Amino acid sequence: MPRRVLQGQVVSDVADKTVVVKVERRVMHPLYKKYIKSTKKYMAHDESNRFKIGDTVMIRECRPLSARKRWEVLVEDAAAPAGEA
Repeated sequence: MPRRVLQGQVVSDVADKTVVVKVERRVMHPLYKKYIKSTKKYMAHDESNRFKIGDTVMIRECRPLSARKRWEVLVEDAAAPAGEA
């Protein structure tokens, strides 16, 4: 089964080897047909504490690493900080 990959923004890096990533989705309202932004926060594993608040990262589903961590940050060039373009 393929692992899901999501893109989001780091909102917290306080915990050791863990970052909190906010992922925004656009969902159409069933009655009014207007797009609504819905956000969800995921705790992701960051082995080297490389990513800081404001970075745009890609996260991938993985095995449970703790009670709330089921995602890992992908280490690749596509996960560049938001300031660089």
